[in-house]
Amino acid sequence: MNQLKRLNDAMRYIEENLFGDLDFDEIFKIAACSEYSFRRVFSFLAGMPLGEYVRRRRLAEAAQKIRDGREKTINLSLACGYETPESFAKAFHAMHGASPSEAKKSAAPVKAFPPMTFQLTIKGGIEMDYRIVEKEAFFIAGIKKRIPLIYEGINPHMDSMWASLTAEDFLELKSLSDIEPGGILCVSVNFSEGRFLSEGDELDQYIGVATAKPPQNRWEILPVSAGLWAVFTAVGEFPKTLQNVWGRIFSEWFPSSGFEPTGGPEILWNESPDTAKPNYRSEIWIPVAPRG
Repeated sequence: MNQLKRLNDAMRYIEENLFGDLDFDEIFKIAACSEYSFRRVFSFLAGMPLGEYVRRRRLAEAAQKIRDGREKTINLSLACGYETPESFAKAFHAMHGASPSEAKKSAAPVKAFPPMTFQLTIKGGIEMDYRIVEKEAFFIAGIKKRIPLIYEGINPHMDSMWASLTAEDFLELKSLSDIEPGGILCVSVNFSEGRFLSEGDELDQYIGVATAKPPQNRWEILPVSAGLWAVFTAVGEFPKTLQNVWGRIFSEWFPSSGFEPTGGPEILWNESPDTAKPNYRSEIWIPVAPRG
């Protein structure tokens, strides 16, 4: 629970410095984790990127200050990080549906956006099957495409990648697979701005195999550093069960595990192309490091 306390201490720091010198490096320091780890976990817990949360909190508090007549619009625009009152007014209107001048009128509605705190909720004692694996450096060989993230349901961009591979391609790739995790893999890396992520943000997606020696041919090659991996097992309806486990990893496991993600590629192994099986089995491999 210590990590949850640190996350909430970081949220308290944001509130205390919302209109002041908000030092993001200090946020990560208070949370006792790397920038990547904080942004990744925050997005799953909050349902939005850190920057979007700060933006909404500032605009919500700005509306109250305008209503109370405590601050001039030009001062609030600078305090909220906007270069001009015009850009502030545009963002204000997009959130509240009213301009700053209209918000001064009591009849003009504005939206509330309360500060967040985090807590770990255990639902029905659901277990998470995982193991920690240490691996030497290796490579991913396969096809690559930059695609948008989709949290729920089938991603049509992934489907198009699978459709582009022929039977001969699969045979050739499988012949290159010589280390764990074996077989055909989905590998996600280079998330937008190093953060995670709102639906529609982008990542580099690979479909390929893990190999100790990269082939000198047509396949895209992704080098992967040596390190520790947390490996989670998901068994059930695909993709619903898999997506549920993925969310729980960042919303439950990381805040209480003593590990943090390193920002490296995240690997998905599926047991077979037959995803209609009721007890379909998948593994999620995430590179981790002990939290300092």
